Amino acid sequence: MDETKAVAVFGAYGHTGRFVVAELQARGFVPLPFGRDGEKLAAAFPELDTRVASVADPASLDRALAGAAAVINAAGPFAVTAAPVIEAALRAGIPYVDVAAEIEANLDTFAQFADRAREPVVPAMAFYGGLGDLLVTTALGDWTAADEVHIAYGLSSWHPTAGTREAGAVSRERRGGKRIRYANGKLEYRDDALPTLDWTFPEPMGTRAVLGEFSMADIVTVPSHLPVREVRTYMTTTAAQDLSGGVAPEAVDEQGRSDQTFVVDVLVRLGDEERRASVSGQDIYAVSAPLAVEAVRRILIGQTRATGVASAGKMFDAPDFLDSLSEVLKLSAGR
Repeated sequence: MDETKAVAVFGAYGHTGRFVVAELQARGFVPLPFGRDGEKLAAAFPELDTRVASVADPASLDRALAGAAAVINAAGPFAVTAAPVIEAALRAGIPYVDVAAEIEANLDTFAQFADRAREPVVPAMAFYGGLGDLLVTTALGDWTAADEVHIAYGLSSWHPTAGTREAGAVSRERRGGKRIRYANGKLEYRDDALPTLDWTFPEPMGTRAVLGEFSMADIVTVPSHLPVREVRTYMTTTAAQDLSGGVAPEAVDEQGRSDQTFVVDVLVRLGDEERRASVSGQDIYAVSAPLAVEAVRRILIGQTRATGVASAGKMFDAPDFLDSLSEVLKLSAGR
């Protein structure tokens, strides 16, 4: 085995994990799928070296990472899986990347490992958290700070996976049913209802009703490296309504993607000046795979700007990173 090419994937047989394994293979890496269920692993990846491991058994995680150059964690809830897999990565001396959208899990990663990690640890390297952070950093350009950051998610629909629903339940339980936002330079927990307003997305989406302060992992990733007092995230109301449904994403193409389309629109404000950037694409779960795998590729070739725990916008050259994914993300800046 070429150890410089081997990348372990925890939760490989899950919805996003399968996209990650396929993306690794398409880029010439050797995936090492691992997870709790050996039968599911063998059925999903009969041609690969699969390994059974559990976060409750550190020795099994060590065996799963043997020979790997990096690990991607695609197994939620990340409140349960992130810390044990990061610990195993630290023991193995390899970089760690995850696709966690859970606000609390990402906060834990920064709090628990910022002083310990020597190899890169990049949480939320996915559609929520990582992509928004890359867009914000791109929109800032030569600015080093902002007064306000606004990230609006325009989803045509949102058919959440079982993992998404489970992770959301864990997050709600951890914050006692309260909602959370980033305002006045800190996280705030509130009991009031989310505000509703209109957001004008790039055409052809145009103006849509959105839920304001629909907080995602961006309220962790962006303030982790940028001085900013307000980070607000928004979600189209039609997509938010889908969260209560039980319909999983359905594949419509040979890549396994659903017909869901999205626009992520970012506005940053400093004083009286505003700057914008946006991307569009298809299937929020599928696009998390090239985000995570490109992160691993850059880490392994030393194309990074930080060490230890860092979000995407701090770890990488944000505009260049987004440009490298032009096949799956259409970038527009400065509208």
